[in-house]
Amino acid sequence: MGFDFTEFAESYAASLAETLANLPFSSMEKLWEIVEDAREQKSTVHFIGNGGSAGTPSHSAGDWSKELSLRTISHVDNSPALTAWANDTDFENVFVGQLSTFVSPGDVVIGFSGSGNSDNVINGIRYSKDNGCKTVAITGNYRGMGGGKLAEIADLTLLIQSESMERIEDVQLVINHVIKEAVKSNNGL
Repeated sequence: MGFDFTEFAESYAASLAETLANLPFSSMEKLWEIVEDAREQKSTVHFIGNGGSAGTPSHSAGDWSKELSLRTISHVDNSPALTAWANDTDFENVFVGQLSTFVSPGDVVIGFSGSGNSDNVINGIRYSKDNGCKTVAITGNYRGMGGGKLAEIADLTLLIQSESMERIEDVQLVINHVIKEAVKSNNGL
């Protein structure tokens, strides 16, 4: 066959370990503070994401509502709403449409995009900022784009230092778990 799977897997693991060693810890701490404040204020955390980066919002909303007793909504999970907004307006508006119904000033909106250039996520973050929400981008340095437009507009950006979409998406889930476990540990949950 000529392909050395073990060598490939070891290389992937080494690349992932390097990415993890360069986690944006100070930005992660700021996100943890935002989540702690949202719990205290009984605000809602809204998750949006595109493509492979739509899996972590769903996972995060489940974890954070169950284990942190925090109000969460994953706007990637409502396929009838997603497809209705895409059909009736444009795919770029699928999150703006849902957020226009659900967000309140003081809520937190977290956008996941590996490249930072997903128009639907950018528009959702922009709409949320304009309507009094705290906004967070969890993105990467895909193809050297430095988090794209999303990194420029969010109140807080967690920039994963990898150009690999796979490593970026791996680490998005790690960030979800670190924040959740920090809140649990801090609150004796």
